[in-house]
Amino acid sequence: ELDTIHSMGFVDYFLIVWDFIKYAKDHDIMVGPGRGSAAGSIASYCLEITDIDPIRFNLLFERFLNPERLTMPDIDIDFCFERRQEVIDYVVRKYGTDRVVQIVTFGTMAAKGVIRDVGRALDMPYSAVDVVAKMIPTDLGMTIEKALKQNKELHNLYENDSEVKELIDMSLRLEGLPRHTSMHAAGVVISKDEVDKYVPLSRASDGTITTQFTMTTLEELGLLKMDFLGLRTLTVIQNAIKLVNRRLSSLDKSSEEYKELVAKHGERLEAGKINYDDKEVYKSIGTGNTEGVFQLESAGMKSFMKELKPENIEDVIAGISLYRPGPMDFIPKYIKGKNDRSNITYECKELEHILAPTYGCIVYQEQVMQIVRDLAGYSYGRSDLVRRAMAKKKASVMEKERHNFVYGNEEEGVKGCVANGIDEKVANQIYDEMTDFAKYAFNKSHAAAYAVVSYQTAYLKHYFPVEYMAALMTSVLDNTDKVSEYIMTCRKLGIEILPPDINEGESEFSVSNGCIRYGLSAIKGLGKPVIQAIVEERTANGKFTSLKDVVMRLSNKEINKRTMESFIKAGAFDTLPGTRKQKMQVYVKVIDSVNQEKKNNLSGQISLFDMFGDEPEFSNEIEMPDVGEFEKEQLLAFEKEVLGIYVSGHPMEEYMEKWEKHVEKKASDFNMDEEGHVKVADGSLVTIGGMIVSKVVKTTKHNTLMAFVTLEDLYGTVEVIFFPRDFEKYRQYLNEDAKVFIRGRVNVEEDKPAKIICQDFVTFEQVPENVWIQFADMEEFKKKELNLLELLDEYPGVSPVVIYCKKEKQKSLLKVKVNVEKSLLMHLQREYNDKNVIVQQKNIENIFKKS
Repeated sequence: ELDTIHSMGFVDYFLIVWDFIKYAKDHDIMVGPGRGSAAGSIASYCLEITDIDPIRFNLLFERFLNPERLTMPDIDIDFCFERRQEVIDYVVRKYGTDRVVQIVTFGTMAAKGVIRDVGRALDMPYSAVDVVAKMIPTDLGMTIEKALKQNKELHNLYENDSEVKELIDMSLRLEGLPRHTSMHAAGVVISKDEVDKYVPLSRASDGTITTQFTMTTLEELGLLKMDFLGLRTLTVIQNAIKLVNRRLSSLDKSSEEYKELVAKHGERLEAGKINYDDKEVYKSIGTGNTEGVFQLESAGMKSFMKELKPENIEDVIAGISLYRPGPMDFIPKYIKGKNDRSNITYECKELEHILAPTYGCIVYQEQVMQIVRDLAGYSYGRSDLVRRAMAKKKASVMEKERHNFVYGNEEEGVKGCVANGIDEKVANQIYDEMTDFAKYAFNKSHAAAYAVVSYQTAYLKHYFPVEYMAALMTSVLDNTDKVSEYIMTCRKLGIEILPPDINEGESEFSVSNGCIRYGLSAIKGLGKPVIQAIVEERTANGKFTSLKDVVMRLSNKEINKRTMESFIKAGAFDTLPGTRKQKMQVYVKVIDSVNQEKKNNLSGQISLFDMFGDEPEFSNEIEMPDVGEFEKEQLLAFEKEVLGIYVSGHPMEEYMEKWEKHVEKKASDFNMDEEGHVKVADGSLVTIGGMIVSKVVKTTKHNTLMAFVTLEDLYGTVEVIFFPRDFEKYRQYLNEDAKVFIRGRVNVEEDKPAKIICQDFVTFEQVPENVWIQFADMEEFKKKELNLLELLDEYPGVSPVVIYCKKEKQKSLLKVKVNVEKSLLMHLQREYNDKNVIVQQKNIENIFKKS
């Protein structure tokens, strides 16, 4: 490797990368284990540029640097999301502002986007343009021309609708042209001289200097391009480890808990020292409960992991590589081979050592390179050229290489399969299989690096779920839908979520006695200086003891009437005397009285205290009124108002069983992930349920009314569109806080959360449930009948009540119908025993048909 690096002139390149990675590590900025093909280099591993051992994972250097293909090396580096800029700033300081600049990128008019842009320019109706745009498949590299060939419906529309033909013809002329400029998310040029000697520069809208050439042109000019990527997961891992180590340092070293933790994880947890052979971690991945686990938390991946049941890091690497369009077709073969090795067959024995780790399947690009090298005698450099030709479907090159692979090429030093004792027919068969899979094959170096990060997050979640989930929620603090989703994960894990607390809370999510404490920065309108002042005052002078103590010890800049109210509503003063309702009634008086007393002391009365060398004392606490506490619904509403989320509960909790029975998708399925994808398919018919939190009514151009309704469940919010006919039909039920089920078509637009277009609608109350109450015999029922009917009459609704007398084996339908509320069930269960009260859910499909 060193010979290759030296002969290709890349020694300085490696040292530049080594230098800024060393700076990051020396300054406690987390660096990813590797990314892309650089993880295949032993030199990179020894320099600690990467943390993946290429020998252990059988990674190939030639996939990264090929002496037979002179191109610039490409080492992409992931840094802690929050501190990536510090590393770029270091590079700028070291080499100079005139020699380090960021790279421009051109957003081009892609197939769907250009249709929408042209449709707007031609003043076509949005709905008509939307129909055409949605006919274009979302496959990577899709073009309008390809779409016209693939989609018959689109082709027919083009041929028969003159307006659509004009739209598509104009779009074809503009497709692929630059639409706008922006700054490359990670690319930075480092030059030995001033950059403007080589390329023109421009100033971005925020004042940042960028190149006017894209990274492809820069590489052609021979300029050095580095990718400084910010990976949020690294920030999560680092923060979780800090929380774990804080817990370790706080424990009594003689305690059993401390001894057990140290025996398993060491005196100080470090990401680089995690055990990658822990069977318990693989078992937890195999359960599919991988919410919050890097690369493994999508619904499809969770399902795949349950089926795959990985047993080692190689299985996780393969899982990440296979779960993509194309390779997914090989998943059944992979799992079949994994579960029963007798199912694995090889075309020839020489393939076994190459394909055994992936149970007889070609999964990685590196395997393609190994096959042509080991079976036909190619050099590794040339094997990489063959891999590239196959991936790019270069037919002439592939046909030439087929002959070389099977029969050899003495002039070019290729022996060939036949000369190595492999049957000609078998060799052609192997070449065909390689050709089929090469276009899908994944870079194992990249997959291995990301599998390591996946494992680290799974390890932390398994052994330190409280610390890990606290760090994970801090990373998405500005995304309330994602926080809601992870709060539900915490509840599944048995982790209690506590409200913010002025005496315990930190700026971010923190750990408190095995629970997760909401961060103070989540309170709306609370700036960093206020939080900093609170933490500093608390650290210096101890915990706050009352509302008055808070106002006395913090200045008016830090605590005013608005912030006091927000603190109370968020529950941040719950550890101070009084209920939230009491505090809401007195906080203004407290502020006014303290301010008056401070004013009095400053206006001259302070001198009396000075005479005796005493500090001024403020008058007694203001007495709390005898008003009890707010109802739970009000407490939750206040939390939602100031935190954007429910913390101590959720209005939907008591309906959870009914909700889970009938819904097919959660609100979080409609949200975009970090790559801009949603979990629902455009045009699919789905049932959702939740609580109406807002409604916007608009007038259409035909002077009819339609509505945009925001529906919330325990996982987040989703927008529902009611077109005029359905709005008119259901408008009487579209009230705030109404609990409803909606069936409709998914509507997916680019770079936006998915929506649902309502087709059917029922309220929770309109979905009956059979309530069964069991009695020992008819005699017991007759004794309790009157009291039972009186109780049921208090909850009128649509759900039938059936009584069953065990001795007589007789059931009877009561005349009364009820609304199955939590309080009714609690009364019934207390009176007649839990096991004698059953709620049977009805099929919502039949209810939709009647609505």
